[in-house]
Amino acid sequence: MKDLKSYLERGILEQYVLGDLSSEEQFELEKYALLYPEIKTELLQIELALITYAKMNAISPPEKLRNKILNGLEFKDKKVQKLFDRSSKWLQFYKYSLAASLVLLFMSIISVINLNKKLNDSYEQIAILETGIQRFSNQVNSFDQELTDARNALYFYQNQADFKLVTLRGSEKAPEASLLVAFNPKEEEVMIDLSSLKMPSNDKEHQYQLWAMVDGKPVDLGVFDSEVDSTGMKKMKSVKNVQAFAVTLELRGGSANPNMDQMMAIGSI
Repeated sequence: MKDLKSYLERGILEQYVLGDLSSEEQFELEKYALLYPEIKTELLQIELALITYAKMNAISPPEKLRNKILNGLEFKDKKVQKLFDRSSKWLQFYKYSLAASLVLLFMSIISVINLNKKLNDSYEQIAILETGIQRFSNQVNSFDQELTDARNALYFYQNQADFKLVTLRGSEKAPEASLLVAFNPKEEEVMIDLSSLKMPSNDKEHQYQLWAMVDGKPVDLGVFDSEVDSTGMKKMKSVKNVQAFAVTLELRGGSANPNMDQMMAIGSI
């Protein structure tokens, strides 16, 4: 044979052991096995390896049942007996292979189930961590806002002489409402006193919006909620040449123009 290595790498030996070759191919391989010791040696090693693997994972049937079936068979023709013996050999091999395959399939299913459970547990832990991180972030933002309001209050009290205090009184829409606005014309600064805030509670869809009247036109100064905060002053947007301040109830985030039907408080300088 010109290229023995190429012949061995074709996988034809494995097909022979598994019984997947035609009768002509089997005859040809058996002839080569007699001529070339390398083929015979490789053939025996493959057969031994497959049978050993199958036996390691085999589930044997009850011995009594096997003997009962075999003892019940009679062969008058030696050729038939020989054929049966060879067939039994391959049936035994396929039995071991099937058993091994079932064991591997079962182990794979168990592994997939365990992996899926671990993934679900991981997703739950990640969700818990994300919730905790969000809660911590909200707390940090709240503390940061309180610190900012406290600093604004300190700045206001240190420079109180520079501020004009304007008390906004409630309108017919909210007669009990009131808000103290501090305005520094020189620095164009506006603050609202959160500790003196008196406004009806606003829902999650709405916020109060502060407006400055400049040359007869409303100017947006920012939004706020109705919660009283004793930490200090909330700084609003800068403005100059103010004649009056007003508060309206708007959709959360504020509006470009005031909703006059929702006028809550107003005060002139």
